[in-house]
Order: sequence, then C-alpha cells, then structure tokens
Amino acid sequence: MKTPHDITPEMLEFLREYHLASLTTMRADGSPHVVPVGFSYDHEAQTVRVITFASSLKYKNALRGGRAVVSQVDGGRWLTLEGTVSGTADPARVAAAVAGYAARYRQPGEREDRVAIEIAVDRILGRA
Repeated sequence: MKTPHDITPEMLEFLREYHLASLTTMRADGSPHVVPVGFSYDHEAQTVRVITFASSLKYKNALRGGRAVVSQVDGGRWLTLEGTVSGTADPARVAAAVAGYAARYRQPGEREDRVAIEIAVDRILGRA
C-alpha cells in the first residue's frame, strides 16, 4: 500500500490520461454503490474530484461521509485511490472539480444543480 507521498511521475501521468474509472461509495444500508465516472486528481491537494448533480445517489452517499474509492484500469495498468469522501456545493470547490474534469476530458455543459464529490486520498494501490 502506498500513500499520496509515494506517487510516481508515471502514476501521475496515468491519472492525466483519458480514462474513465469506477467510483465506489457506500449506500445508507452499507452496501457498495459502484458507478463509472470521469474524475481528476489534484496531487498538491491529494484530492480526487468528481462532478455530478445534487440528486445523484453517489452525491447523497458522499454527503454521509465515510470512505470512497476511485479505480482506473487500462490493461495491466491500474490505480485505486481511496480516502475520506465528502460532497460539496461550495462554488469554489465545484469550480475546481469542473476545471479538473475539463483539463482531463472536455468542458462539461452547464448545470444549475452541479455539485462535486471529493475524496481526500490517503491510500493508493496498483501499478502504472
């Protein structure tokens, strides 16, 4: 197991490439909710950001806190980023999530109900 301090330049490059990932959050009953997402990783802040909308189940799960995981796979390369999850409607934090998404994928369309999920990464698994 690695921490964000152990991340290599190759891992960071892998996290900038165009790949989708699975996001796992926990439902209220304790069962996992797994969905495909686009995400960005802010190495300086050690934070995964996912944009979504306020009524999504993944956002509702994030608002309860706990832990979440984003896992990206490309052939034999894979990385799993795990940590404490939160949801935010704070305009500055949502803007950071949109900017990260736009840099990695494309500029998302406007949404009045846009929010963000943030994972404060403390564990990294995989090889890239």
